[in-house]
Amino acid sequence: MRLLSTSNLKLYEFYYASIPDYAILSHTWGKYEVSLQMMADPESKKLDGYAKIKHCCELALSEGRKYAWIDTCCIDKTSSADLSEAINSMYRWYERAQVCYVYLADVSAAIVDWQFRTSRWFRRGWTLQELLAPTTVVFYNKGWDELGTKWSLREEISHATGITHKQMIDHKRVNIAARMSWAALRETTRIEDTAYCLLGLFDINMPLLYGEGSQAFMRLQHEILQTQETDESIFAWRDAGYYRCGLLARSPAAFALSGNIRSVKNPNSHVTPPSVTKRLLTMDGLDSDSDYQLHGSMSYTRKPSPRIILHCANQGIDDTFIVMN
Repeated sequence: MRLLSTSNLKLYEFYYASIPDYAILSHTWGKYEVSLQMMADPESKKLDGYAKIKHCCELALSEGRKYAWIDTCCIDKTSSADLSEAINSMYRWYERAQVCYVYLADVSAAIVDWQFRTSRWFRRGWTLQELLAPTTVVFYNKGWDELGTKWSLREEISHATGITHKQMIDHKRVNIAARMSWAALRETTRIEDTAYCLLGLFDINMPLLYGEGSQAFMRLQHEILQTQETDESIFAWRDAGYYRCGLLARSPAAFALSGNIRSVKNPNSHVTPPSVTKRLLTMDGLDSDSDYQLHGSMSYTRKPSPRIILHCANQGIDDTFIVMN
């Protein structure tokens, strides 16, 4: 893990046993960011991205923190191995940070108003884990004026994200469908990142394959099924745009209406968890006392049914079909 010295802005590498305390920055990328390779170039100091790095380090230093982590310059994005390690570790890096500074470049107001609630930061995929993972999160506007903390702004944050304060405190206990709904309206520059930005949220590690497109989200769901097999809310989604789409969703957008999904399973029922292999997903139908309900007009219910087999040939959605026998 590379960290920036807050006193001289030089990069130092640490391994897990020796990682010191550090602050971490959450932000949305602009046009003139400074990469790891650019840090040694004096011309980079003229860029807006460098000013952001400098202000973050100055803030951390003023609070007695010797190191800071910033994704623009602490990851070697020219190395696929470094990028893969960073993305698979990023949730943990935000989680173990002593403080997370959220820099809202599109908020100029010194008070929390509509600019805060409509900030681009609340619509980006990567910032979801950056909100949830750290214990201490402090928000700053474009001029680095403090706006408040995740605690003091909990009502405004909940309004902007659809995540309740209780869920923010213990988000890992929230069911899969609800967690997916938090990402439903968020955007990423690359389609694969709609899946990769959720790895930490579901305690998943998997190789990155840029170029695979929407298959990244299919792979993520397969991994979730193998590690969290007792939570069948992963099937509680709706995608009106596709007729033949099997049991797995094409993107987090399909969970947009699943925010209030809750399990009302009969504690006396016994259902075999889904079994997943690379090409096959099998599951038993739930009994009549088992369902997932959504407050409002939509409900997801599985009544007694034969064994269901979902066959994903080469994990390709166009080759997916359901066989019931």
